[in-house]
Amino acid sequence: MEDWLGEILTFFVQLLLVAGVVLLALIVLARAKGGGSVPREQLRIEDLGQRQRQWRERLIHARTGTEKRSRLRWPWRRDTKPRQDEGVASSATTWVIDFHGNLKASGVDRLAREVSLLLGVAKEGDEVVIRLESPGGLVHTYGQGAAELHRLTEGGLKTTVCVDKVAASGGYLMACNAHRILVAPFAVIGSIGVVAQIPNVHRLLKRHDVDVELVTAGRYKRTLTVLGENTEEGRDKLQADLDAIHAKFKDYVDQRRSGVDIDAVSTGEVWYGEEAVSRGLADEVTTSEAYLSKAMERGKVLSLRLAAVPSLAERLGFSASGMVEQALDRVEERVDASGWEHR
Repeated sequence: MEDWLGEILTFFVQLLLVAGVVLLALIVLARAKGGGSVPREQLRIEDLGQRQRQWRERLIHARTGTEKRSRLRWPWRRDTKPRQDEGVASSATTWVIDFHGNLKASGVDRLAREVSLLLGVAKEGDEVVIRLESPGGLVHTYGQGAAELHRLTEGGLKTTVCVDKVAASGGYLMACNAHRILVAPFAVIGSIGVVAQIPNVHRLLKRHDVDVELVTAGRYKRTLTVLGENTEEGRDKLQADLDAIHAKFKDYVDQRRSGVDIDAVSTGEVWYGEEAVSRGLADEVTTSEAYLSKAMERGKVLSLRLAAVPSLAERLGFSASGMVEQALDRVEERVDASGWEHR
């Protein structure tokens, strides 16, 4: 009996060793394949009008009880089979792109490539609808996002931003580049302000006799620090920097939203739906779905997205560092949004 149990135990140990070696080999292979390579992407295009008509037809069949019989008579017919667009004009196209921004606006590079694609194929009379959702984040990344959307208007394309949930701070910096901004009734709009939050543990370290030496070249290379002792001069300099960024933010919005009282709306406050429209921050209260449904009646509505092809490491679930980074970003976003989510 003991020999039999020993053989089983030996077998399982060997099995675990083999599995560990295979797993290690896959990790090494995934890292070698992904190291230094350019992320691959796929262009995904969907005719939203055609999809809507197909679903509507299925609902009609379901209501009348003819769907099952229709499928029996035409077994080769697929729901995704292309159909002629009856009564839909084809002279102009509405292009739809999505931007869901996090703290670092990590989707800006993808947005830039999508904008380049649209500028190369869109024709005069076409419209670009950007479904935008963002609570804002880093100044330089959202500044790039705003510049990318400005390229569309510079290229002569009609642009409309639809905000169903939130376009605050850097998110609004991007949105104000569009010719029109449409907001849902309870969409959060505004937060035209700048904030910096820096913890300081100098007193804690001092109580434990820990010294921190901070050496800089340049008077304002560091203003406020986490570990060192902060000075009034450093605080004043940081405040001056924030005021300068805020002034640029105000000027940017003021140039693109005619009629807005920029001093009244640049207090860092947020507004909802009709309030945002009444203050000139938006143009109309409606949802993106309602707006696009009307666009489908006028012409073709195409959604495009550059989707990243997951690496081998991601497919195998080995991208732990990326998951941790995303989790930390979500925590920071929740803390930042806590000021307006529960009003």
